[in-house]
Amino acid sequence: MNTSSIRRRRLAIAAAVAVSAALSVAIGVRLAGYGVPIALLLACCLSCLTTFSSLLFRLVDAWSTTTHRCTQAGCDFQVRLTHAGPAESRRWQEIATRHPDHRTT
Repeated sequence: MNTSSIRRRRLAIAAAVAVSAALSVAIGVRLAGYGVPIALLLACCLSCLTTFSSLLFRLVDAWSTTTHRCTQAGCDFQVRLTHAGPAESRRWQEIATRHPDHRTT
């Protein structure tokens, strides 16, 4: 993993946290207008922050993940790689194609 991809990943994670915090605060402000007690407001905002962060972190991970699947019909074998170079990705693609155990669902 080179420095530019590390920077992009850190920037994506920071953006995900900022968006999650902004959405949670917006929901908290709307709820505060209805006179929701502070303890309930805090619990709601923290749960929204956690949920939005989890969703956005999964999206960031999916953005940098490559999946190789077996080409045989009905086989559900797959390999997921994160931040792999072209040579490493090609090697795992060949492994996924030639694996000996063909599982079906």
